Amino acid sequence: MRFSLILSQLGQGMGRTVTIFLLTLIFSLPLGLLVAFGRMSKNRIISRLTKIYISIMRGTPLMLQLMVVYFGPFYLFGLNIGNWRFPAIIVGFSLNYAAYFAEIYRSGIESMPVGQYEAARLLGYSKMQTFFRIILPQVIKRILPAVTNEIITLVKDTSLAFSIAYAEMFTIAKQIAAAQTTMIPFVAAAVFYYVFNVLVAWIMERIEKKFAYYR
Repeated sequence: MRFSLILSQLGQGMGRTVTIFLLTLIFSLPLGLLVAFGRMSKNRIISRLTKIYISIMRGTPLMLQLMVVYFGPFYLFGLNIGNWRFPAIIVGFSLNYAAYFAEIYRSGIESMPVGQYEAARLLGYSKMQTFFRIILPQVIKRILPAVTNEIITLVKDTSLAFSIAYAEMFTIAKQIAAAQTTMIPFVAAAVFYYVFNVLVAWIMERIEKKFAYYR
C-alpha cells in the first residue's frame, strides 16, 4: 500500500480523534466545575453522592466505563444501540474527565484565602459576582498546569475508543498494520499523537503566560 494512501486513511481517523478530543473538553470542563460545586456543597447528601461519583470515575478503567455507557442501555432497557456508539464515547469520556477536572477545580478554589471572600463582601459583591469576577480568574491561573496534564492525557486516551469498535486513528492504524504487515501506520500514528500533544502544550503555555500578569 502506498504511503500516501496510508496517510489518507489515517487522516479520516485523525479527524475522528480530534473530534472526540474537542467535544470531551467542551462538555467535561464546565461539567467538572458543577461537580466541584457539588463536592464542596454544605448539603451532605449532595457532597457524598458527588464524592462517590468522583471515586468511581477515578477508580475504574476508562475503557470499562465506555463499555458500560455503550452497552448499558441494551442490557438494562433492551434499547437499540446501533446509533449510540459515538454519543456513548463522548458521554463516557466527558463523565470520566469531569471527575478529574472537578478535583482540580476544588483544589484551586479551596486554596484561595478566605480574606478575599470577606473583602468582596465588604465591597458589596454578591456570592456569584465574587466567584466569577474575583475567585475564578485566580483559580484558573493556579490550576492551568494540572489542567494541561489532563488535556495531554486526553489526547492519548482517545485511542481507547477502539474498545467499543469505533474507528478512530489508532484503530485504523492497527487495521492497516495487520492487513499490510507494516509498522508504518503505527509510526505515523505516533508522530500524530506527539505533534498533537506538542501543539496542545504550546497553546496551554501561551494561555499560562497570559495569566502570568505579575511577571
